Amino acid sequence: MSKIDPLSPHRQKIDEIDEKVLALLNDRARVVLEIGKIKRDQKAELYAPAREQAIYARLTGSNQGPFPNEGLRSVFREIISTSLSLEGPQKVAYLGPEATFTHMACTQRFGFSVSALPVESIKSVFDEVERGRANFGVVPIENSNEGVVNHTLDMFIDSPLKIFGETLLEISHHLLSKAGQIEALKRVYSHPLAFAQCKVFIETRLQGVEMVEVSSTAKAAEMAQQDPTAGAIASELAARLYHLGVIEKKIEDNVDNFTRFLVISPQTHAPTGRDKTSLLFSVQDKPGILYEVIRPFSRAKINLTNIESRPSKRKAWEYIFYVDMEGHTEDRKIRKVIKGLKAGGITLKVLGSYPSAEEIEA
Repeated sequence: MSKIDPLSPHRQKIDEIDEKVLALLNDRARVVLEIGKIKRDQKAELYAPAREQAIYARLTGSNQGPFPNEGLRSVFREIISTSLSLEGPQKVAYLGPEATFTHMACTQRFGFSVSALPVESIKSVFDEVERGRANFGVVPIENSNEGVVNHTLDMFIDSPLKIFGETLLEISHHLLSKAGQIEALKRVYSHPLAFAQCKVFIETRLQGVEMVEVSSTAKAAEMAQQDPTAGAIASELAARLYHLGVIEKKIEDNVDNFTRFLVISPQTHAPTGRDKTSLLFSVQDKPGILYEVIRPFSRAKINLTNIESRPSKRKAWEYIFYVDMEGHTEDRKIRKVIKGLKAGGITLKVLGSYPSAEEIEA
């Protein structure tokens, strides 16, 4: 007498549900194709991040479980990403190569169905978008431990591009290898910054193992793939792309480590009610000048969330300040302060207003 598999009826039920999900996905895709046609007829932008975030908010708000909200966002990020590719091709340039943290930020924001273009430098990201070879670009702007990425700030001085969005990515380093254990490792590859962020683990668990610096954590994973006695300190995405095992997870010294990335575009973003504005202004180095510039924002009760200074590299003792603030340039009080500063002779450039990642990634 054959034994009845207790899982069989449950698996049959899952198969039936999957068929219904498949039919609904295709129903959704047909509506998306109609929307894409209307957008093209109206010459409207295909990518509508405010609509995307509204979908996430509505679904997570009505989700009663047991399917977790984090998983729900991941599923619908890919559904939306695939839907966008049906409406029309979207290319996103990012600081490569594949499996870097910038690549992860790109997929976190746009999903895996977007056409992602890895380039060799931050300048190349700007160039690809400025020349119309990419619709958007993704570049790092600051790390919670290491501070601002000065090269990105410098690129904004002359670029016509705007900041269209931002995304926050938790930076977690893993020890990867084809070998199954630390004892088998003779050398470990990684980027110098990753080594610095994993110093305690290296000193306590990798004594006697050679540390080899390479150009990126993705390159480290690629080299570890070719050497069974080597390991790499890199991302989980690198492990997946290069078919490496994870020996140890989250080996960074500081677990509260985030990098903020900017989405750059020729477009501007409409107000959402949860926005951030970034701008540059230049001043001569003289006593009290920074206070004179900042005071109008304080009087208007505009919250400045970040301020960074850089030498202008054009004139001695002239500085460029990068400022983030809460609100949108269409807000009356922000518009009024900016107008007043320009009238007072301050050289000021608005880099863009965009949805705040603290809200949209929550």
